Amino acid sequence: MGYAPLRGRPKAARAVAYSGGRFPLTILDGSGRYFDELRIGESFRRTITVTETHLVLGAGLIGDFNPHHVDEEYARKSRFGGRILHGMITSALMGAPVGMYFCGTAVAYLEHRAKFLAPVRPNDTIASTWTIVELLPKPKHGGGIVVLDGNARNQADVTVAEAHARIMVESRAPHTTTV
Repeated sequence: MGYAPLRGRPKAARAVAYSGGRFPLTILDGSGRYFDELRIGESFRRTITVTETHLVLGAGLIGDFNPHHVDEEYARKSRFGGRILHGMITSALMGAPVGMYFCGTAVAYLEHRAKFLAPVRPNDTIASTWTIVELLPKPKHGGGIVVLDGNARNQADVTVAEAHARIMVESRAPHTTTV
């Protein structure tokens, strides 16, 4: 079934449908952007504060129990001076705004590459900013590929990560598929 039966429905109706009717996915203002509404240079941002829960659930979720993440005594003696968030979880927190910006219009998240530049610690507040750097129309697929560059900065304005992403997004304009 996928997303096709929802095309053309109002954004709010699509969000509720994608959530199984449980709640409207309106967490990020301006979410649900269509490919033909986008412009190169357009940016969006989300801020999140990292908690103890991110470290604990992150370790369990990805199976990485490295003491840098889960053992305060060990981590205090390390080069980081305390526990740090998994790079994988930093990358996921950074990528979440991309999914929400295209909530209900995303077809597939195609690529996500991240480079980690500084540690992320519990109680850090991370602001992830994404900028559209290229738009690749894919009319046969009813939309296009959005190419984005992102960065994440902590509360001290230190860049902790940079990323590059590609996501396929549907167009608002009706299209026809040739067989």
